[in-house]
This record gives sequence, C-alpha cells and structure tokens, in this order.
Amino acid sequence: MGWKFALGIGVSAFFIWFVLRGVDPAEVITQISQANPWYFLASVFVGTAGYFIRALRWKVLLHPIKPDTALRSRFAAVSIGFAINNLIPARVGELARAFALTRVEPITLSGSLGSLVVERFLDSIVLATFFLVPMMLPSFPGAEGLLGGAFGTVLIWTFVLLAVLFVGLLVLLIFPRAVVRLTERLLVRSPGGWGPRVVGALESFLQALKVLRHPVLLTKAVVWSYAFWLWHGFSFWLGFKAFGIDLNFAAAVFTEAVVGFAVAIPAAPGFFGTFQLGADLALNGVYGVAEPSALAFAFGYHLGGFFPITIIGLYYAWSIGFSMKDLGGGEASGLVSDNGVKGGD
Repeated sequence: MGWKFALGIGVSAFFIWFVLRGVDPAEVITQISQANPWYFLASVFVGTAGYFIRALRWKVLLHPIKPDTALRSRFAAVSIGFAINNLIPARVGELARAFALTRVEPITLSGSLGSLVVERFLDSIVLATFFLVPMMLPSFPGAEGLLGGAFGTVLIWTFVLLAVLFVGLLVLLIFPRAVVRLTERLLVRSPGGWGPRVVGALESFLQALKVLRHPVLLTKAVVWSYAFWLWHGFSFWLGFKAFGIDLNFAAAVFTEAVVGFAVAIPAAPGFFGTFQLGADLALNGVYGVAEPSALAFAFGYHLGGFFPITIIGLYYAWSIGFSMKDLGGGEASGLVSDNGVKGGD
C-alpha cells in the first residue's frame, strides 16, 4: 500500500497546485474565514446527515440477502467506510464498509460487497442525470471548456466504464446460473478446497444483485438514490450561500455531479485535490464564479464535511472493535465464507 499512498499524495498535490496556480492562497484563506457561519454549519449538518440517508437506502439494497438488518448496524458500517476512505488510500473504505457490516450482521462479505456494487451503479446513474439535466436548462451557461479539456476525456471514459459495468451487470442478472456453472468448471480442480468456497461467495454476490431484477425493490432503490443526492445537493447549495456564491439549486447538483466524477480519480485519502478540481471546474470553468470564491468553497466545504464523518466512523470502529488488522485478515477469507456475527443494538 506504500506506493499507492505515495502515488495518491502525488496526484492530490498536483491537483491542489493546479487549481491554486495563479491564485493568491491568502485571498482564498481570507474568504474561507469570512464565510457565513450559519450557512456553513447548516451545510455541514445536512451533508453529514446524508450518511444516515445512505444507511436507510442500504436496507433496500440488502433486502435480497437479509431483509431485516438493523439501522444502527448499517449506519455504523457506512460511517466506518467513509472514515477509512478519509484516512487510508486506495478506496479501502469500500471494503471496510462491507466488512464492518459482517461484524454486526450475519451477512457474507461477498453479499455485502454485491450490495455496494449496486449502490455505486445507481449513484453513477443519478450523477450522470445531474450532470446532463442542468445542461439542458435555459439558464445553463455552457460547458465547452469543461467538456473540451482533459476532464472532458475523463468524463467520456467514465461514461464508457459505466456502460461496461451496465453490460456486465446485465450478464450476471440474465445468466446467473451459467456464470456459476462456468465458475464451478474453472475451479473444479482448485487446490485447498477453494473452488466450492469461491462458488459460494459468487452465489452470495449474485443474490445481492437481485435487487436490480425486483421491480419494487429497484424502484425503492432508485427513489432513495435520487433522494440522497438531492439532499446532498442541498448541502452544496447551502455551502454556496456560506461562501457568497449566488447560484441556483441546479448549479449545486451539477457541481456535485462534476465533483462526484472528479473524486473517482485515484488520489490521496479524503479526496483532497480531486474534490477541489471538480468544484473549480464546475464553478469557475462553467458558471464563471471568481476563482478565489470557487476555491474558498472547494476547500472550506470539503474540510467542513471531512471531520464529522471521520470522527463518527472512528467512534463506531472503536465501539465494535473494528481495526484495519481485522480487515487484512478478512479480505481473503471473508469473500469465501460466512463470517458475519450478529451484533446487538
């Protein structure tokens, strides 16, 4: 993980330098210090409350493998996952979130991960919507600079990868038994009895994907996904108000979409650099917000949201006895075994 950490730090440092080039950092700091405290605190509160909405939505996504998971368990796992993403490189928090849930609910790691694959797919669909719909509004100023640059290339490849993921999910959903049989044949002579365990993990993973074939569950999941990202967009809009940016709600959801795609770029823990890049491209590059104001929002809002969920996640990690050492041991075995232990509320 050492080289990944160093690479992530380098990427973040480059993007922070990139967005700050030609801008006086002292002016950005001054604007951060002059932010409206009430709007700022409101934006942080709304943004942090969004993790609770994530936990509510997760119940729907987990329904095919366990319909009665406890809200406290889901919120604890969500908080732990995002806290670790803020502290550890390489998106380890995604695995940590799935593994943390197995510590408090009788769910396999593969099933938990399967629910997160569905979640990320739905999030991508929503963010793509929030990126495209504002561009169709009469008030949209135009995105030629955004789409024509390097970030436009990244966006194109993001949509390509989303299409590939969609096709892959369709294959798994339409031909689940064929995929299982093929895996059984490929692993029939695997040493150490790994074959049946891997097949069992695959079946658990496919079970989690069934939410995409269930009309009622899928409808609920889509509604919850739009509800979460609209709520998160409200947090962005409050952040605009805090830093004196006079833009409407459509601009807020467009900005969160650009930021959402930007933070997909591998970088340092906490999405530093990539978050600022996305916010600057949307606010300054598209809406013409003065760069010091755009960067004051990018750094101030980001830091405001960084600490609450990190503290909450570390508290829950301590309360359930979760550690990165546990994750290292469970990464290999948890994918192929039923390692969940029911935890109390």
